[in-house]
Amino acid sequence: METGCLLRNESNSHFDNFGDEMMNNREVMIRRPVFQQDDIDRVCNYNSPDKTLSESIKKKYDKFNINIFLKNLFPIFNWLPKYNWKKNLLGDVIAGFTVAIMNIPQGMAYAMLGNVPPIVGLYMAFYPVIVYMIFGTSRHNSMGTFAVVCMMTGKVVLKHNLNVDSHVNSTVDGVIGTSTNHDNSIQIATIVTFGVAIIQLAMYLLQLGVISSLLSDTLVSGFTTAAAVQTYYDVFNAIDDVNVTAMIISSITIVALIFNNEILKPRIGKLCAFPIPIEMIVVLMGIFVSAQMDLSDIYNVKTIGLIPVGLPDPTMPDLSLLPSLIVDCFVITMVSYTISMSMALIFSQKLNYEVDANQELLALGLGNLTGSFFSCMPFTASLSRSLIQQTVGGKTQLASLISCSIILFVLLWIGPCLQPLPRCVLASIIVVALKGMFLQIKDLKKYWRLSTADGCLWLVTFLSVIILDIEYGLLIGAVICFSRLIVLSIKPYTCKLGLVPGTDLYLDTNRYEKTVDVPGIQILHYCGGLNFATKIHFRKSIFKVTGVNPQKQLSRQLKDDTKKIKCDLNNQKYFRVLILDFSALTNIDAAGVSALHCLIDDYMKINISIYLAGCSVAVFETMRKCNATQRNEPFTLFPTVGDAINYAKYENIESVNVPVIVSSTIDTWTSSQDINYNDSNYISRL
Repeated sequence: METGCLLRNESNSHFDNFGDEMMNNREVMIRRPVFQQDDIDRVCNYNSPDKTLSESIKKKYDKFNINIFLKNLFPIFNWLPKYNWKKNLLGDVIAGFTVAIMNIPQGMAYAMLGNVPPIVGLYMAFYPVIVYMIFGTSRHNSMGTFAVVCMMTGKVVLKHNLNVDSHVNSTVDGVIGTSTNHDNSIQIATIVTFGVAIIQLAMYLLQLGVISSLLSDTLVSGFTTAAAVQTYYDVFNAIDDVNVTAMIISSITIVALIFNNEILKPRIGKLCAFPIPIEMIVVLMGIFVSAQMDLSDIYNVKTIGLIPVGLPDPTMPDLSLLPSLIVDCFVITMVSYTISMSMALIFSQKLNYEVDANQELLALGLGNLTGSFFSCMPFTASLSRSLIQQTVGGKTQLASLISCSIILFVLLWIGPCLQPLPRCVLASIIVVALKGMFLQIKDLKKYWRLSTADGCLWLVTFLSVIILDIEYGLLIGAVICFSRLIVLSIKPYTCKLGLVPGTDLYLDTNRYEKTVDVPGIQILHYCGGLNFATKIHFRKSIFKVTGVNPQKQLSRQLKDDTKKIKCDLNNQKYFRVLILDFSALTNIDAAGVSALHCLIDDYMKINISIYLAGCSVAVFETMRKCNATQRNEPFTLFPTVGDAINYAKYENIESVNVPVIVSSTIDTWTSSQDINYNDSNYISRL
């Protein structure tokens, strides 16, 4: 049989049942033999990729290249030698300066959320950021403090502070026993940072970067919204203890920030790419007013207080407390990594470059490990600063180097100038910054419209964080999210396919009314995985869609004392061939292959044959291995549903006078008698 292809634009009588919209469609005519999978393998010279373990290891290390390895381990060696100084330097300098101006007030403010001294926020804007610049793969993530992560760390610090007090006072040498409450807070925060670093590095060694995708956007949205609500609740809960002067300063600061964000920023953004450094302006104004009016002594307004000049000495965290904090460390790890990867993926998709999820784990882990020796809390990407860094022209992580240089200058020389700054100014910055997270409550309506399950996940996570606590709320949301994934994975989609008359298209009969059944044949489409977890659902789906349960048929046969069930081909209820369309079968394991064999055996007992069509190469190879290992009969496999139908019509239902579609032609039909399946040369005529 010859093979050819014809493209034409003629009207066709076979389209009459479909209306005028089908009359002028282009038609493709392809004439070829009917293939089984073995025929395809032979004609196309199938080559199995199977190798022994030693061969796989040898192949891997034969291709080992030290230069490629170092570039992958240190991504800075990839982009820095190729850096376009003329094109990118100005944008990175501007972005670095802008981010540094934002980082100073935000870092100090978010450090207060973590119940640690404000100076810790500046340390976090320096030490881990330098490490991330070397090891990170995102070009635009601005690393450092982030409200939610600092808030979660602050909860841990607050919860364990009393335990640390009793622990440090019992220290043998008595040296640590003189620690202040701030020292205790920093100690706990650095232990959390160390624990987060260890978990992230372990995840990197196990190549678990994909785990970031397990926390859905719905979960993160509900979680962060509830975290913002908790902060606002704490603010209003302490309203009775408010200092009137501090309240006035906070009100003025909040109004100024909101006025800038809602009115000035949109208008100025159209004229200039540089945002107004409003946070830095209110900080400078707060310092000036506090120093001139002596707010600390006269009005009892709390200020930042003593800021040490220089960099902290490296100190090893007290690891004896780590076991009691490891659960909190894991929760913070998941949240910080998810936030960082989400921002990295947003920029990589927008600007067409790749980020490595596992390498990001290494960068975050090493950054936190370094930060744990220098009084830092866990760090992650900041949404607002990252967007600003990209918007004002930042191209690479060189912007982070510029930002770190400015932060270092502040730590070494400018720090004491920040001491008069009222803490209420930093608190106002937090309140306004969390406004965007608070307004995410509107996402509930969007998620509910998209999916009731997503809406429920958002609502349950939100309420769990509000009613219980951040850690428990995240745990409950994650359990629901994972449970939903499991349910979706063990209940794949199955439907019956019907033929579109005059074509070789097979569509879902429940959704397409003009499809027709092929006499004597049923076609089932299975989408998902077939494994130990889904095999039972797979069998039930087959029985439900076909309407035939072989076990029940056999029991009825015994009851009626009938020797054999006869299929009435004139009745659409009965069929002789069942074709399983596995074109959307993602994976299969030994249990799935065994389930297929059992299914085929059961249907064969009632004189129904099962053919498999459209299996991917990976699925086909797994089937072949299992058949060889278990010494089972091989499956009857076809590359397409059309091949399986044509073969089935010739082999199984010759008594039915129906045409066989040997090609995807619209109007060329060939009788089954045109094909001699016993002719070993029919494929060679290609």
